[in-house]
Amino acid sequence: MSTDPRHTDPPDPEALRVLLAAAADHAARFHASLPDRPVRADAGPSALRLALGGPLPDGPADPAAVLDALVAAAQPGVVASAGPRYFGFVVGGSLPAALAADWLATAWDQDAGLVALSPAAAMVEDVAGRWLVDLLGLPDGCSFGFVTGGQMANFVGLAAARHHVLAAVGWDVEADGLLGGPAINVIVGERRHATIDTALRMLGLGAARTTVVPADAQGRVRVDALEAAVADRPGPTIVCTQAGEVNSGAFDPVGAICDVVHAAHPEGDGWVHVDGAFGLWAAASPALGHLVEGVDRADSWATDAHKWLNVPYDSGLAFTRHPASHRAAFASQAAYLLTSDQGGPREPDDFVPEMSRRARGFAVWAALRSLGRRGVADLIERCCAHARRFADRLGGVDGIEVLNDVVLNQVLVRSGHSDEHTRAVVQRVQEDGTCWLNSTEWQGRAAMRISVSNWSTTVDDVDRSVDAIVRAHREVT
Repeated sequence: MSTDPRHTDPPDPEALRVLLAAAADHAARFHASLPDRPVRADAGPSALRLALGGPLPDGPADPAAVLDALVAAAQPGVVASAGPRYFGFVVGGSLPAALAADWLATAWDQDAGLVALSPAAAMVEDVAGRWLVDLLGLPDGCSFGFVTGGQMANFVGLAAARHHVLAAVGWDVEADGLLGGPAINVIVGERRHATIDTALRMLGLGAARTTVVPADAQGRVRVDALEAAVADRPGPTIVCTQAGEVNSGAFDPVGAICDVVHAAHPEGDGWVHVDGAFGLWAAASPALGHLVEGVDRADSWATDAHKWLNVPYDSGLAFTRHPASHRAAFASQAAYLLTSDQGGPREPDDFVPEMSRRARGFAVWAALRSLGRRGVADLIERCCAHARRFADRLGGVDGIEVLNDVVLNQVLVRSGHSDEHTRAVVQRVQEDGTCWLNSTEWQGRAAMRISVSNWSTTVDDVDRSVDAIVRAHREVT
């Protein structure tokens, strides 16, 4: 090996093959452990900082030794969220085909921003995006963008909305900004997800300037209150709705909301955005499609493939029925970008805020191709059946109360009729490690939140988890 710092040795294909095989072996052993390993992390931040930290070494190290050191130091702090008994957040696992495709995406190291950067990354997004438009029952011709998660998917949808409603009244927000332009009415539901407020802040629309519409006991927007809010606020208007409330799983009546907004804004300065981070996937199920009735009449939609399509993090998706407005919000031009001519292949960069980004489309394509239409529906329906089993079994235990109508994959549980008892039970369950779930607040009371969204969860996993919850409920005094 040369000691001249100006010289770099050529890559050793065999050494790389051995290194990647070692990484695959570590990964395979981790996944093989998921059915039985404790779901909690065994090491906390202090221990992990100590194991991973220390001064940065002065010189290079053997890559194989670095990999082994990383696994030894980090794996005790890895939560088994990829496994079948993780119910703490709406976090799906990784389907085998999606996981393998994501590894290839990393090995290929493609920038998915432009066709010129990677025709394969661009075209796999084009195909997978069109499959998703069809699968989710969205209008033909919808535009789409692949982003990090629900936060950026909401941002993309609302950025397109901002352009569209202002353009309808003659204002070019991309050229002239917001200062001096027409005010935009933003109407949101009381139980909206926090990412809506963050997106509004990033877009200069002001989270605190929204009109908040009350919700019913399950978290659904009240259409009568929304209709009054729309009628009282003429001018450019964006209404944010929700498919799948993050605690209860309840769905806003999106179709009725669309009818109200579009009737009040016949000139096109009204827009309905749907935050469907996990709930929009109900559209892929014949048994659950009634929950999203009328959702196709909205103007934009946000969802997460890393939730119910079970692809690796990260993988958010944004769709709009107005491709020109979507593109106007994000398309950039520069001589060096080598973008396709008008009418040529779709340029991914035209529909998202990131130019340099991971090729997320490979994993999405692989997940859809491996499941097919029936497989996606089965995955969604199976998780919802598990959620109902949680509710049925826990609801039959003395001192445990199920707080929500279990319409999807979310179950809210109250233990011992007090906030303190409920939180203590959640902590005991987390420490036990059989499963992992989290606490929340619902209608002013502490609750245990169970979210079922992993492809590998079985009835046995549900029953083992229920037994752990009931045991903790009875042990906490």
